[in-house]
Amino acid sequence: MTTDALAAFNGHKSLLFAIAYRMLGTVMDAEDMTQETFLRWQKCDHDKIDSPKAWLSTVITRLCINHLKSARVQREEYVGPWLPEPLVVDPAANPAENARLSDSLSVALLVLLESLSPTERAVFVLREVFNYEFGEVALIVEKSEANCRQLLGRARQRVAERRPRFKSSAEQQRRLVEAFLKATTQGDVAGLMAILSEDVAFVSDGGSGTRTMRRPIVGSEPVVRLLMHGASREQAASTVSRMVSVNGRPGFVSYRGLTPRAAMAFETEGGRIRAIYLIANPEKLRRLPAAVPVQAVRSAGQ
Repeated sequence: MTTDALAAFNGHKSLLFAIAYRMLGTVMDAEDMTQETFLRWQKCDHDKIDSPKAWLSTVITRLCINHLKSARVQREEYVGPWLPEPLVVDPAANPAENARLSDSLSVALLVLLESLSPTERAVFVLREVFNYEFGEVALIVEKSEANCRQLLGRARQRVAERRPRFKSSAEQQRRLVEAFLKATTQGDVAGLMAILSEDVAFVSDGGSGTRTMRRPIVGSEPVVRLLMHGASREQAASTVSRMVSVNGRPGFVSYRGLTPRAAMAFETEGGRIRAIYLIANPEKLRRLPAAVPVQAVRSAGQ
């Protein structure tokens, strides 16, 4: 492969990973699809390709669609709710980038996209997140432009039905997560009730190897009971939670010793927390850093 061809791939590599992660929801699968795209790029005739971006986007999207079709059966057999693998960074590292990506990376949106067909998901991601023209999207997914518009319309409607009506600012979200940590740390039931919506949902993904809730818990009172009594005193005393950005929004990771035990993400609306996502599946925590350079806070919530 020529130097120019390698440079062309590297110039689009971050885009390819971004498409694949939003399509698949796991870092490992996104990396695999990116690597497979690179292998195909190595073997193709670069002189016959007018637009490397279009060619690479087409390959990785079709790979992801095929993977989703094969993975759907596995996810239907998944133990408990499925949540995406968290992308965790220091919130102070690049706040502008976190804000720009937060909507399209949020755990809530990626869960919503799971309800779409693989092709609907591809059309939504390419058009809504990456602003591909309908003509480009149609060529990539091998549908007519009219069909793509219909697919996007259905996808938008399904996503809009479950999105919050009133968005919280990044500062509001941060304050709510800090208040959540403080309340769970101090066992402050009243403080916790004050920041949760009445119909708050607690969704946990532990896979088959952990003792997490197999079904979502809905309602502020049962969620508070779960948070206040969900861990033994020994576990709570040995757990440290660190504020981080989880998929572009304020959240935290809980550690016992140097080992990540869970990542928690939040969905907020109108100054309250409307959904709590607990990702405790060890397979989805393997890539989290063993230490995060931010202030640690003791948490009784895990």
